[in-house]
Amino acid sequence: MKAPMLTVDVIIRLSGDRIILIRRGRPPYRGSWAIPGGFVEYGETVEDAAAREALEETGLEVEIEDLLGVYSDPGRDPRGHTVSVCFTARPVSGEAEAGSDAADVGIFQIDDINDLELAFDHKKILDDFRRHVVENRSC
Repeated sequence: MKAPMLTVDVIIRLSGDRIILIRRGRPPYRGSWAIPGGFVEYGETVEDAAAREALEETGLEVEIEDLLGVYSDPGRDPRGHTVSVCFTARPVSGEAEAGSDAADVGIFQIDDINDLELAFDHKKILDDFRRHVVENRSC
């Protein structure tokens, strides 16, 4: 039986509606901006995987805040069918610097990402995040 691969993405929120993205250093989407994330390891919770990937790719220890959503379009990753559990988080320590398969790390205003070349389905995820932020402001 063939099954999808499980991944995580973690939107690291900073004050002033800013987020951290990484520039991918490896295919697929080498050179494109992406939400930090990666594959869940066997025996690992998705929350632990999100925190690990954030640290590996950005140098930041994070505290997971919320589940944004689950993204399962079979065509979202050219390497094969992946399902991503996407969290929001806030940094608790460390300095933002590119690590593991990240070529660069950047801080962006959420409203300034529309012109970026984004990897995978990260435009859709970030659009969902933007709506989530706006909804929470009006509560």
